[in-house]
Amino acid sequence: MSKLAGKIALVTGGGSGLGKADCLRLAEAGAIVYVTDVNEAAAQDVAAQIGEGAVALRHDVASEAEWQAVYERIAADHGRLDILVNNAGIVIVADPEQTTIEQFDKTMDIMCKGVFIGCKLGLPLLAKSENGSIINMCSNASHFGFPPFFAYSAAKGAVRSMSKSIAIHCQDQGYKVRCNTIHPSAIETPMVQGAMGRPGEEQEIPQGVLPAGSIGAPDDVASLIVFLCSDDARFLTGGEYLIDNGSSIRP
Repeated sequence: MSKLAGKIALVTGGGSGLGKADCLRLAEAGAIVYVTDVNEAAAQDVAAQIGEGAVALRHDVASEAEWQAVYERIAADHGRLDILVNNAGIVIVADPEQTTIEQFDKTMDIMCKGVFIGCKLGLPLLAKSENGSIINMCSNASHFGFPPFFAYSAAKGAVRSMSKSIAIHCQDQGYKVRCNTIHPSAIETPMVQGAMGRPGEEQEIPQGVLPAGSIGAPDDVASLIVFLCSDDARFLTGGEYLIDNGSSIRP
C-alpha cells in the first residue's frame, strides 16, 4: 500500500522547484494533491504531470481571500485536509543596509504572513484528519547570520519559531495534527539558480552521497516531506530538520 494512500495534500508554490518535487513525490506516495501557485499555468503543468486527482489552483499566499477560496474548494471536494506544505517563497539578495522597506515587507508578506494565514485558516480542515501534518519550509539560513539573504533569513526565522507554537497549540487543542519545519541548504531550483547568478542554468546533481559543499536536489527534500507526512512520523512534531549535507555543523 502506498505510504500516503487516500491523504489530501495542499502544496503552495507547487508550480516549480521544491514545490513541484513535493507535489510529484506526494502523489507518487498515493496522496491527492492540490497544486497551488501564483503562476497558475505552472501549477496546471504540474497537475497534468500527476494526472488523475490532482487539482491546480491560482494562489497568492499573501492574500487571505485566496487562502479562503482554496480551503473552500478542498472542503467542498473532500471535507478535510491531511497535509499542508507551506512552500511558496521568494528570495531577494540584499544585505541589511541594501534591503528596502518594500522588499522586506514583500518577503514577510509571502513567506511569514502567508504561512500564518495558511495555518490559521487551515487548522479547522486539518483537525478533521486522523494524522494531519503541517510542513513549513524554512532554511538553514535561519540558523546563522547570512547578510545577503537578510529579509529571507528573517522570515524563515519567524516561521521556525511560529511552527513550534503551532505544534504545541494542536496538541493542547486535542487536534491530531503535527507541525514540523524543514531547513534545506542550497537546493537546485530556479529560485536558487537566480540567487546564484545563473538563472535557467540547471546543474546536474550526481547520485549517491555528495561531498562537502555540494548543492542538493529537490527530491532530497521531497523524500523527507513524504516521511514526515506519513503515519510513520506520528511521534514527530515541533521538530526542525536540517537537510544541508552537514554544512551547518562545519566550523
